[in-house]
Amino acid sequence: MKIKSQKDFLSGVLLILVGGAFAIGATNYNFGIAVRPGPGYFPFGLGIILALLGIVVLTSAFTSKRTDGDPIGKIPWRPLLCIVGAIVFFGLALPRLGFVISFPLMIIMTAAGGSEFTWKDAVLNAAILTVMSYLIFIYGLQLTIPLWPALS
Repeated sequence: MKIKSQKDFLSGVLLILVGGAFAIGATNYNFGIAVRPGPGYFPFGLGIILALLGIVVLTSAFTSKRTDGDPIGKIPWRPLLCIVGAIVFFGLALPRLGFVISFPLMIIMTAAGGSEFTWKDAVLNAAILTVMSYLIFIYGLQLTIPLWPALS
C-alpha cells in the first residue's frame, strides 16, 4: 500500500501510540464497574477511543483521494522546544517556587516560542492568566497548590 498523506499517517500513528499508552497506563488502576467506575475506568476508555480514532486517521492516509501526498513540512523546533520546556519547567518548579512565580514564568517561556513575541504582551498575558488561574483553581476549586516558594 502506498501512503497518500504523510500528515495523516504520522497523526494516526501518534494517536494510536498516545491512546495505547493511556489505556495501558490505566490498567495500573482499579477499573470498578460501569455504575461505580474506578480511577482507571475513564482514562482506559479515552485511551481506547483515541487509539480507535488513530486507526481511522491512519486508514485515511492510505485511502485518501488526494494525489499531492500532503507532505510533512519543516518541523518548527523553537515553538516546540519552548512549549515543552515551559511545561517541564512548570512541573519541576511548582513545588519549589510556588504558583505565583512558576506559572507566569511558564507563560513567558511559552510566549517566547512565538514569532511575534514581545515582552510587554508576554508579561501582560502572564499577569492576567496567573490571576485568572488563581481565581479558578486555587480560590474557586480550592486545589492545594503551593502558592509561594518553599522556605525549607
